[in-house]
Amino acid sequence: MKTDKVVLGLLGAAAVGAAIGILLAPDKGSETRKKIASKGKDLKDSLKTNLNSLTEKVNEAYGSLKGEVKDAADDLNHEIANLKNINKSIM
Repeated sequence: MKTDKVVLGLLGAAAVGAAIGILLAPDKGSETRKKIASKGKDLKDSLKTNLNSLTEKVNEAYGSLKGEVKDAADDLNHEIANLKNINKSIM
C-alpha cells in the first residue's frame, strides 16, 4: 500500500513537471532545435581549434626535443672520438 502511494506520487510529480516545462518553454521546438544545433556547431569549432593548437604545440615540442637529442648525440660522438684518440696515444 505504501509503495503504491510512492509510485503514484512520483508519476504525478513527473506529469506535473512535464506540464510545467511545456507551459514555460520559452521557444517553439524548432527554435530550440536550432539553438541546440548552433551550440553543437560552436562546440565542434571550439574543439577543432583547441585540437589544432594542441597539435601545433606538440609538433613544436617534438622539433625542439629532436634538435636537443641530435645535439647531445653529436656531443657524445665527439667525446667518443676524443676517448679513442686518448686511448691510441696511451697504447
